[in-house]
Amino acid sequence: MRNAKNTTMVAIADSGLKQMLDASVALVREVAQREIIPRFLRVSHGQRKDDGSLCSEADLAAQHFLLDRLTEIHHCPIIGEEMTAAVQQARWHDSSDDDRGLWCIDPIDGTTNFINGLPCFAVSIAWMRARRTRLAVTYNPITDEMFYAREGHGAYLNGRRLPLRQVTADIGRAVGGVDFKRIPKLLADRIAVSPPFYSQRNFGSSTLDWCNLAAGRLDLYLHGGQMLWDYAAGSLILREAGGQMCTLEHDDYDADEVWRRPVIAALHPAVFEAWRNWVRQPHS
Repeated sequence: MRNAKNTTMVAIADSGLKQMLDASVALVREVAQREIIPRFLRVSHGQRKDDGSLCSEADLAAQHFLLDRLTEIHHCPIIGEEMTAAVQQARWHDSSDDDRGLWCIDPIDGTTNFINGLPCFAVSIAWMRARRTRLAVTYNPITDEMFYAREGHGAYLNGRRLPLRQVTADIGRAVGGVDFKRIPKLLADRIAVSPPFYSQRNFGSSTLDWCNLAAGRLDLYLHGGQMLWDYAAGSLILREAGGQMCTLEHDDYDADEVWRRPVIAALHPAVFEAWRNWVRQPHS
């Protein structure tokens, strides 16, 4: 009887998460249509934040829209990229004991691309509970590509299960997504001079890098330190697509520092093992 009761409770929780995901997908599409696309190619500059990154009028408008509407889907605290660091950290700390969970949003990931008219940016939201992502949505409004996942149910792009293709098991044939920001210099030099993979790409949007890896467009990934909203959605989408990840020092990806978390990741298990070992090998 106890097992039957637990199964029923899981089913109810899962049904609620599916409803949250469907509503989140609709909301992300709506904010892109109302606040982001009308400003694309019309925003000529952005404000420089304390961390050196850019923030545009569109970022602020999209974040305001999401703050107003997300609580209608599920009422809980929200962390947004354009909030102050003090507010972000306080809400993260408080959410650890909050059964309602936490929304984590990036109104425009790839703001530099957006400001410069490059069609590679996304709006991204994640719902987290017990400090793990349970629901994720990332949308590129230019390509109309909606990536989404909920814990335990796979990852999808516009209804198609990810990955979209069978990827290589040979790191020598792999295409790598590498963002050189915050990568230790000696490691960056090794990658630049003698990479173990075939070719390297960087598109300027962390959350889309995760999604492109999950889709099989990239085979492996490296970033020297991402903020919570850079990886919250993408890490679940990759996990649900069957990918693996760790950090420079921790095999348990979720055990590393929250606000500047490095990532080593790959879609195929053999490529992940080879890539992780290559990155971590002594390079002094």
